Amino acid sequence: MPSFDIVSEVDRAEIANAVQNVTREIGTRYDFKGSKSTVEALDEGIKVFADDDLKLKQMHELIRGHLHKRGIEPGQLDYQKVDPAAGASVRQVIAVKEGIDRDMARQIVKAIKGSKMKVQVAIQGDELRVTGKKRDDLQAAIQFVKDMGLEQPVQFKNFRD
Repeated sequence: MPSFDIVSEVDRAEIANAVQNVTREIGTRYDFKGSKSTVEALDEGIKVFADDDLKLKQMHELIRGHLHKRGIEPGQLDYQKVDPAAGASVRQVIAVKEGIDRDMARQIVKAIKGSKMKVQVAIQGDELRVTGKKRDDLQAAIQFVKDMGLEQPVQFKNFRD
């Protein structure tokens, strides 16, 4: 029986590459001359340290741009609270959302079942498995989920006939 998985995952190597590019760009930009602003990739996300709020906002733009170039959607970034550091400097952790949480999974399942499509949806941990009798039904389900406008980007993997 044909099936596919709905997942939300991020390539950690691409995050590390984007952070390296941001660090390189910060080192060459005139508005960051003499600044102690840094960016580093962590296991759970990205740690940003900036001299002030203005530089923090500029670094957000740089990070978003470089991640977008590498295929990581801005919806997968979760900006945590800005913490004050020594002097006027600030620090912030940007978490990277992976996996589909329970609430979002239930929302997707409810919407697909409410659309009366001839597919079955099962929650398997942090991903969803969609099965159906026809390939066309599965393709319609993929298009339906894309058109839902979810706040977190999802990918469709393991499409099998």
